[in-house]
Formats: sequence, structure tokens, C-alpha cells
Amino acid sequence: MPYEIDFLRAGDSNGDAIILRWGATKEGPFSINIVDGGFADTGDQIIEHVERYYAKPANIANVVLSHADNDHATGLIKVLEHPRFTIGTLWMNRPWDYVDEVIDSFHGAYTREGLIKRMREMHPYLVEMEEIAKRRGIAIQAPLQGTVIGCFTVLAPSRTRYVSLIPDLDKTPTAYGSALKGGFGSGLVKAIVYVAEKILERLDFETLDDKPSATSASNETSVVQWALIDNKRILLTADVGPEGLAEAAQYAEDTSLTIQPDIMQIPHHGSRRNVTPAVLNRWLGDYPASYRGDAIASIGKNADIYPRKKVTNAFTRRGYSVYATRDGWINFYNGYDRRANMGNAQVVPFNPDVEDD
Repeated sequence: MPYEIDFLRAGDSNGDAIILRWGATKEGPFSINIVDGGFADTGDQIIEHVERYYAKPANIANVVLSHADNDHATGLIKVLEHPRFTIGTLWMNRPWDYVDEVIDSFHGAYTREGLIKRMREMHPYLVEMEEIAKRRGIAIQAPLQGTVIGCFTVLAPSRTRYVSLIPDLDKTPTAYGSALKGGFGSGLVKAIVYVAEKILERLDFETLDDKPSATSASNETSVVQWALIDNKRILLTADVGPEGLAEAAQYAEDTSLTIQPDIMQIPHHGSRRNVTPAVLNRWLGDYPASYRGDAIASIGKNADIYPRKKVTNAFTRRGYSVYATRDGWINFYNGYDRRANMGNAQVVPFNPDVEDD
């Protein structure tokens, strides 16, 4: 079964926008998934891309919001509203759906209805997407572990872990007692000036942190998706952190999936907080290694510090050719013809000089 997947450059800073289609033949019927939509202006880019390279009008089988951050969600509003798109299902997790399970984590002044109201007020774009879907007759489903979305299976988050993260989301009310989490002296940490030091890396030597500072709860709710299409394994990670990647790997192993991907999205634009040596070894294998697959970092036009060199080096030493979307969208295909006037994307080179800042 042929497929092609496009990683779009979502804006000037960072963001995710991914379009994928798969089908029996090039001429025959195919299905389209859209995963994340970047910021608002990325929505126009997605619409133009689909209509130029896929279909006009288009039947979109699935629209997936990986998590409720602006640089993934807001562009999907235009996608959902577009009159030439027929959309089957919108997949997104809504924290207020689990209010009965988390209300005890919040201050006792909240009633059930009051907490739902406040959560919705803090997620206006999710509410808008919900309203558009209802108006257009688009089904809304929760993308939790084990769910099948077209040719993809959701590996993480599990329902239990998603619910456990809700009280710590940036866009939910402050959980009871969370003001104490920083502890004495936490404000002083922000005043420390770190001096950048050059550290020499080799293909057989890594300086990636085993225990980086935690990524946000919102990022850890990111939907991790896995597909096997025509013997090619595809892993989409959005902004997930080490905990989510570990949960996804465990579920894949428990369900007898071969977890080493051929195409993998590098989490959170190549941030150092989202991967560790242990979780990369689990997913990709030990290093140094010859070519195993391709890895893509979704990078904005002006996001100069991403992907971080330590991260791209970590993928490279494990046998993955690394690409970034800073210069434009990147296409992978199998079974479809190469598009006219397409050039070859440039591999991000291994860089022995990394800054420990």
C-alpha cells in the first residue's frame, strides 16, 4: 500500500503540521490524515498543500490534535472550517471530559460545573474546534492509548496517565498545593547565569543528559502514533517527553510491535528535555550504528537554536539521517511517484562541538 507523508514548516518559530495519505494505488481511493496545525496562519498553508498535492475538494479521514498547545492547535481551526474539506473524525483530548476524576486535585471552592467552565475558558481554541465539529457533523473522539486512527495506533498517552497530568497542565486552574511545588529558593534558580562550554562529542561518545529537567505536563500528554505501512514503520511524537516515549515503547512491546521506526518525528523540535539516552536506545537501538532510518525535526524558519545539536547527534550516532523543516516542507513517499521539481532535503550533519548551556 503506497503512502506519502509531508512535514510542513509551521511558521517562523516552531510548530507541527503533518499531512499523510495512504491508499491502494496512486489512481485509486486513498485516505488523508492531518496531524496538528501549527499557529493560525499555518492553517492556510495546510489547505493550500492538500489542494495542490492531494485532492480538491478533499475527504479528510482524520484530523488529530496531539495536545493542547497553541503551536499545534490553532491552525486546525481553519482546516476544520474549510468548505472544500469533508472531515470524518476530529481526535483531541479535552481535560473537562475527566472532571469527575480530577476535581479533588483542585481547590474545594470549585463546583463540578465551575471547574468545567474554567477549563473551557482556558482552552478557547479547543472549544472553538469542538463547536465547529458539532456544527459540521464531524465526530469527536479521544486519542488515547490503543485507539486506531486510520492506519495509525495510539501508543500514548494511556487514559490513566493523561488524567494524572490534567491537574498540572498550564491551561487548567492551579491545582491545590501546586504553589508549593517550587520549594524554597526556586526563584533564585532563574537568576543563575549559565556559562556555555564547548563539549566535544564523537559518534561513540554522547553527552545527552540522562536526567534532563522535566518537560511540561502538556507536552507529556502528546499523542504518540505508530503505523506500519508497506513494511515501513512510522512514529509521530509531537512534543512528548521521556515519560511518554517510555510509556509508548512499553505499550508497543506489550502488543508485539517491532518498535524500531523507519521514519520518526524528533520530539518537540529537537529539545534536549524530551529525549534521554535510555529512551532513545530503547526506540532506536544502541550506538554507534549504520543507517537505520530517518528522523525529522519540525522547525520554524527563524528557530535558530533548534534542533539542538546534542539531540541531532544522538539520532545520527544511532543510525538515523536527520532532517529539519527550517528551509521548507519535507516529503517521504513510497509507492507514489516523486513529485515534479522536488529536490533532495539536506541532512543535518553530525557536529562534534555542542554547547552545554
